[in-house]
Amino acid sequence: MSKHKQHNEKKGLNPFKQNNAEVQENINEQQTEPEAQAQEEVVEKDNAQAQELETLKNQYLRLAADFDNYRKRQVQEREQLLKYGAEDTIKKLIPVLDTYERAKKSCENMEDTAQLKESFEMVFKQLFDILEKAGVKKIEALGQQFDPNIHDAVMQTPTNEHPDQSIIDELQTGYTLGDRVLRPTLVNVATGE
Repeated sequence: MSKHKQHNEKKGLNPFKQNNAEVQENINEQQTEPEAQAQEEVVEKDNAQAQELETLKNQYLRLAADFDNYRKRQVQEREQLLKYGAEDTIKKLIPVLDTYERAKKSCENMEDTAQLKESFEMVFKQLFDILEKAGVKKIEALGQQFDPNIHDAVMQTPTNEHPDQSIIDELQTGYTLGDRVLRPTLVNVATGE
């Protein structure tokens, strides 16, 4: 390397060694005005798009966090509902237990069976009233036409006294809750001889 080149490099005058600012300045000087303006617009668009992307990313992250919190709340509420959903109905049933205990104590020295029967009917009525208020209904079956959706035929009796497929005996009462069958009625169904 010549002494002149080394001397210029020490002073920072190496024409091949330029910093980025100088290179950009040289490019800017060489560009025509419309090219520079177009490049400036591209840079502005890039900056605007980057800013919009960052905004959308932040919105997405917030939305994802909100949804995750919502999902966790729903799981917790569902667990609470399953755990304590029957609480209101059970609170209404507790007085029935009290009535049953009073009836049981009054029966200890009772000789009158009519009074005993009345006590148990009172307990049954109180219990059934509470269940009705909760939406439970008894499935009426006796004399009705057999319906496999709400009845369960456990017996069939050949007879001409009743219409075919009609229910002639109710062996166990069935119940519904709203439009759902809690338990079908066990029935004896008439069949033609």
